[in-house]
Amino acid sequence: MHDAGPGPRTLTVVRQEASLGAGRDLEFGLELLARAKSGEIGPTLRLYRPAPTVAFGQRDTRLPGFEAAAQACRDNGFEPLVRRAGGRAAAYHQGTLVVDHIEPDPDAIAGSKTRFGHFGELFAQALRRAGVQAAVGEIPGEYCPGEFSVHGTDPARPAHRVKLVGTAQRVVAGGWLFSSVIVVENSAPIRKVLTDSYAALGLEWDPATAGAVDDLVPNLKVEAVVDAVLQTYAGHATLETASFSSLGA
Repeated sequence: MHDAGPGPRTLTVVRQEASLGAGRDLEFGLELLARAKSGEIGPTLRLYRPAPTVAFGQRDTRLPGFEAAAQACRDNGFEPLVRRAGGRAAAYHQGTLVVDHIEPDPDAIAGSKTRFGHFGELFAQALRRAGVQAAVGEIPGEYCPGEFSVHGTDPARPAHRVKLVGTAQRVVAGGWLFSSVIVVENSAPIRKVLTDSYAALGLEWDPATAGAVDDLVPNLKVEAVVDAVLQTYAGHATLETASFSSLGA
């Protein structure tokens, strides 16, 4: 995906069937970016369900409550990590789907700003395909706020909107990694760990904005969202599948 969005080209889809561990999952995405930059791999889509993790932003680490927030994560069964991208703390677990899109790109920096909007709409479209009333845009009080977050509306309570997809990007000379986390199932542990960690950090937010797809569309599972994401991508690129072992993790 460049400035104009995904083009008519081949994208290799790799399903990682099990988490490598919270820290290793993040590191492996950066390794794939380095390999794309060097030309070792081409455009790649990596999908996996992560171990329980809270990924803090760099700014969070400079707050006096950071160590207490990290301990709150451990107390809730989530591993605290610090990601290289910006933003505030975001939580995910095996009820979520992580989509890492990695591309070699000689002009990666030029498209970095518009990429957020392109991917926000792509994932909103995928969720709509799965039956969710999804749209792009920050909602008041959301955790890890972002202009291009994807939120869903509760059909029974139209005034109630919840954040469903958060995105982060890593850009280097010669390539980029765009990572998106879709919260699909079991939002309660995520809401709890974010409540505790944000309180320790002294950050205000509205816990009601933390939700999952299955809060809005009951019984919708991660695999259904995987199918919707891949069907949506198939409208922008030719998809080829490869085994996870082919990446040499």
